[in-house]
Amino acid sequence: MRTVLSILFCCIVYNVFAQDDIPDYRTKRDNFLKMQEKDIRADLSQFTFGGISESLTKHRLDAVPLESVSNDTIVFSNDTAIIQITTGSFDATKHKVSWYDDKYAVKLDNKPFWGTEHKVPKRTITSVIAIIESDTVIVPQTAFFDLYEPKLFYTDAKGKQKTFCNVYRSPDKRKYYIYMVNGEGSGRYEVTWVIQDKKYLRRVVDWNF
Repeated sequence: MRTVLSILFCCIVYNVFAQDDIPDYRTKRDNFLKMQEKDIRADLSQFTFGGISESLTKHRLDAVPLESVSNDTIVFSNDTAIIQITTGSFDATKHKVSWYDDKYAVKLDNKPFWGTEHKVPKRTITSVIAIIESDTVIVPQTAFFDLYEPKLFYTDAKGKQKTFCNVYRSPDKRKYYIYMVNGEGSGRYEVTWVIQDKKYLRRVVDWNF
């Protein structure tokens, strides 16, 4: 028994160190702590993990109510806006996968990505669209092409559907924040897409929380 336990322990230790050796190419350029926009930073500190250290000062953000959610689509709406996120299946045959040690996926199409523990993703974000009053704002694909394993909802212990997705409106009503928590394990991440004055402004991505 001791021999078996010793072998098991050695395997666990080996796997831990092996995971530590896997290169991480993900940039921190879009992290909360890199943000220069003070007003947006203050707003995001109210609901993001990345901004939790700056959330001591509370101010009100208007939550846009959830209208509907399905396996592929989630919709939020209020009196002036409709926000829709759609997802789909990831087709690995249409992408180049870069491997480390022949078993850890570290890049897709020569770019780092978020969402999995070095595995090929199964789900992808296909569109993020906001209709604000009479204007349509399409979040560009460059703002989510490297973000995988979207989680539109989950089922809690009581069998009730819940979601980590949210949409908020700033106190000055100029900005909308579209928020998701996606991925699994070490690939878990949060993303906020910022829309200001009916135009896409930027994204904020954090992980390791």
